Amino acid sequence: MGMMKTPDTELDEQAIVAAAEAALADIALIRREVSKVIFGQERVVENTLLAILSGGHALLVGVPGLAKTKLVTTLGTVLGLDANRIQFTPDLMPSDILGTEVMDQDDSGRRSFRFLKGPVFAQLLMADEINRASPRTQSALLQSMQEYHITMAGQRYDLPAPFHVLATQNPLEQEGTYPLPEAQLDRFLLQVDVGYPELAAERQILLETTGLAESRADSVIGAERLIEIQRLIRQMPVSDTVVEAILSLVRSARPGQGNSDTDKHVAWGPGPRAGQSLMLCARARALYEGRLAPSLDDVHALAEPILQHRMALTFAARAEGMSVRDVIAGLVRQAKG
Repeated sequence: MGMMKTPDTELDEQAIVAAAEAALADIALIRREVSKVIFGQERVVENTLLAILSGGHALLVGVPGLAKTKLVTTLGTVLGLDANRIQFTPDLMPSDILGTEVMDQDDSGRRSFRFLKGPVFAQLLMADEINRASPRTQSALLQSMQEYHITMAGQRYDLPAPFHVLATQNPLEQEGTYPLPEAQLDRFLLQVDVGYPELAAERQILLETTGLAESRADSVIGAERLIEIQRLIRQMPVSDTVVEAILSLVRSARPGQGNSDTDKHVAWGPGPRAGQSLMLCARARALYEGRLAPSLDDVHALAEPILQHRMALTFAARAEGMSVRDVIAGLVRQAKG
């Protein structure tokens, strides 16, 4: 089995294994700490953490009241990140996110401009109900997600490192929402679907959160350590088998590539960014699950969160009541043979 080398500074095998084992231990602590406050929802917690460990942004989709905001504040605490939250509304302006120039006057009456940083200057930014803001305001956020800096009056301001956006979106087709354009959805490493809790978890929520004292999560790592783990993930070797599986899965989701089901049901499929996201997240998932190398199982498990917001069905497929998830599940079944 050949190994793909990463161009990043090469560590020798033993050093990578030692570093990966230390990262495994930290990730296990993070998982334990988050579970003190967020009950059930293991897949949601896992996928959200995978996005952060892989250095990316995540889109959390679910109806209101499913603890999406609580999850983000908990992650901020546990990962030791400086966190901000913006509630998106139809009247939110780009400057409400990025910041504004203010006029200062000194004692001698000289005037000058000073930049007041907006809430985007955080390490972990929660963008709540991102589909409620106008396209212009959405694109101000999405541009900063892509470029990691903003430009105001010709001046460049770098965003803090690490910089992660966890945006939430309400799936109900309500009045007054602006769906995100396809090109902007592609900026999210993965989409996390947040469903209703299982019965046992919901019972625990009732009992644990309605008394005087609620359990709290403690900080486990800090921003510096998170960046180290993110760098390590980019250095984890990926076997040829897994690389080929990623390529064939992503390509099978595109019409015109020889997959008859896809040709019938898919209007447009995932671009190369989907494959890059799978390469990163598969490594992160291996560590999250306590393993030192990604497997085919990681690729199959991540197919839905990574592909579903990067493809769309034909009108005919939608009319038949199919969903993107059904199509991805079919592709994964084919891949497993």
